[in-house]
Amino acid sequence: MHAQAQHQEISPGMYAATRSAKRRYERRYGSRLEKDEQPVRRFTPGRIPVVRRQPHVEKLTRTLDVMGAVVGLILAAPVLLMSMALIKLSSRGPIFFCQIRVGEGGRLFRMYKLRTMVMDAEKQRRSLIHRNEMNGPVFKIRRDPRITWVGQYLRKFSIDEMPQFWNVLVGDMSLVGPRPPLPREVKKYKRWQMQRLMVKPGLTCLWQVSGRNRIGFEDWVRLDIRYIRTRSFWVDLKIILQTFKVVFIRPDGA
Repeated sequence: MHAQAQHQEISPGMYAATRSAKRRYERRYGSRLEKDEQPVRRFTPGRIPVVRRQPHVEKLTRTLDVMGAVVGLILAAPVLLMSMALIKLSSRGPIFFCQIRVGEGGRLFRMYKLRTMVMDAEKQRRSLIHRNEMNGPVFKIRRDPRITWVGQYLRKFSIDEMPQFWNVLVGDMSLVGPRPPLPREVKKYKRWQMQRLMVKPGLTCLWQVSGRNRIGFEDWVRLDIRYIRTRSFWVDLKIILQTFKVVFIRPDGA
């Protein structure tokens, strides 16, 4: 089946993250947002052409997401249970790491991961900003001293990302789409970079299969925009297959 996508002009108002995003989040999760978790008051990506899938293709993609998430959770269960035990035995703190992320159109949601860092990782981040190896608003260090020894292996094989199959199952994310950013990162976006918030975020996208941390932030966003403008069911399937190769044959880590 060929995905007959249509290019439509997207109005800036459709992608304005206002205080209503904050209220929706707090109603859904029953917790208040910290200052650096607050949504941007307003962003305007402009009138930008974006691929809008036809309804039957959207349903097919959602079916793929649900089936993939269910199969992923089942297959990952033994690895997840073993990893959870190692995390609990090796370091102090919770097993899961929950973080607020920005989804489609500025919508806030909780993204789940296995904890790979020490308890006070966020406090240490402020003292490590000068070691950031990524340009733009993203903070990444290849040899991050906050990562535990168990976390190093979990990240190398992307095991820490497996709980996000749940995010896919409940509809916060898709299997394929731009990675969901942090609110503090979005606040630093340039106008054209807001385009990556036009579709539902995903577990993997072109960035993950094209070099990952070796790619600068602006090129990362350009890859996301290229995906948004050319996405189809078959493009998603191709990226999923390429992701298996990257994760299991040539693991590069996060």
